[in-house]
Amino acid sequence: MSAASFWDLLLGAFALMLVVEGMLPFISPPKWRAVFEKATQLSDGQIRFIGLSSMLAGLAMLLFFLT
Repeated sequence: MSAASFWDLLLGAFALMLVVEGMLPFISPPKWRAVFEKATQLSDGQIRFIGLSSMLAGLAMLLFFLT
C-alpha cells in the first residue's frame, strides 16, 4: 500500500465516521441529547473502558477486513 493510498483510506474512514456520528443528532436531537446527558453522568473509568472497547473493536475489524 502506497503512502497516498494510505492517506486516502484514512481520510475516507474519517469522513465515514463523521457521517455515522452525525446521523443520530440529525435524525433525533432529543434522543441524542438524552444519550449525551447519560454519558456525562458516567465515571472517568467507565468512559475510558468504553473508549478502549471501541478502539479494540475497531482494530479487530481492521485486521479482519484488511487482511
